[in-house]
Amino acid sequence: MGRHNKKSNSTLRRGSVIALTGMIPGGLITAAATSGAAPAIPFLTTAAKSDPIAAEPATVDATQEQEVTAQPIAEPAPAPVAIPAPADAAPAPLPAPLPEGPLGIPAINYAAYQNAERVIAERQPDCGINWMQVAGVGRVESSHANGGKADGNGNLFEPIIGLPLDGSLPGQAVIMDSDGGALDGDSVYDRAVGPTQFIPTTWAHYGIDGNGDGKADPQNLFDAAASTANYLCDGGTNMRDIVSATKAILRYNNSMAYVANVTAWSLAYSTGITPTADALPRIH
Repeated sequence: MGRHNKKSNSTLRRGSVIALTGMIPGGLITAAATSGAAPAIPFLTTAAKSDPIAAEPATVDATQEQEVTAQPIAEPAPAPVAIPAPADAAPAPLPAPLPEGPLGIPAINYAAYQNAERVIAERQPDCGINWMQVAGVGRVESSHANGGKADGNGNLFEPIIGLPLDGSLPGQAVIMDSDGGALDGDSVYDRAVGPTQFIPTTWAHYGIDGNGDGKADPQNLFDAAASTANYLCDGGTNMRDIVSATKAILRYNNSMAYVANVTAWSLAYSTGITPTADALPRIH
């Protein structure tokens, strides 16, 4: 949402251990522990990916007995030689991780989130953000663009535009129009726009081209996801560190309930365990 909320009235102490550890839903970790699994949390670990395992060579059936005569012994068949794919071959498209149920992510959104991780890894390699954290924001802000309502290039079928930032809601800041209504169609007040809900002033600073078409459009899934990662990684953020990640998400929306929701969904996409209701406090 980008710097358009008033200072949170939450009684949680942001610097306390309780407030920070509360971001990780206990129900998720408990469920994983009781199932015998030890879920890896990519954005809180630095485990390296293993190399692909080479195909094992074919074996020769040696169960048949041979008579002790001067007959020649058959040579074992050579192992098949794997033919590598051409270096310029395009990788196969990745499927949605869980296409149905509470953890479902539409394929086009999933591609946009993974692309955002790659884009920011090149621009800001020290940040360490991963697609699950971007997906957490996308889930909370727009339920993945209302269920992936976009074309194959990530352009939304219908623009997503928030309510006017006129201070009428609790904790809402008053933000007068900053762009003549160019992005939000409102020439009186600013509104949050796109699937990850940027206000025009924030988009002007952090919006980037995520799909290489030469323009940055907040109503495009690839641009919005990459810009969200760009915003979260601002100012030397380390998204692998829970304290640094918390501060970054608070910049996006100054609410500990918001931090808890984004973190809960990020963790859910990492572990495959649906967040419990108490891990998703109401965002005011």
